[in-house]
Amino acid sequence: MHELSLAESILQLIEDAAIEQKFTQVKTVWLEVGQLACVEQESLRFFFTVVTEDSIARQAKLEIIDIAGQAMCDQCHQVMMTTTYHQVCSQCGSYALHVTQGDGMRIKELEVE
Repeated sequence: MHELSLAESILQLIEDAAIEQKFTQVKTVWLEVGQLACVEQESLRFFFTVVTEDSIARQAKLEIIDIAGQAMCDQCHQVMMTTTYHQVCSQCGSYALHVTQGDGMRIKELEVE
């Protein structure tokens, strides 16, 4: 249920941006979520609706953009797509993979008034 705290953090970032950039209403939030970020998207959508109910982002549409997981092998430097942290390198068979993309979450864009 960490999606509740993620939704609260997203709202805090939006409210901070509203103060800094002087907008009063959020219409759409584009959120990039990595496939390796361990975020349950439907749960995040539910909690986003709950925490934004009496806020600047009330009734804002949440658009989630999936970001694929990517890793690089520390042994042979092969770059590959990955859906797990414990994948074997398809080139050399090593398990020494370093995730380079798809393990985070960030607000990409806001549509505001």
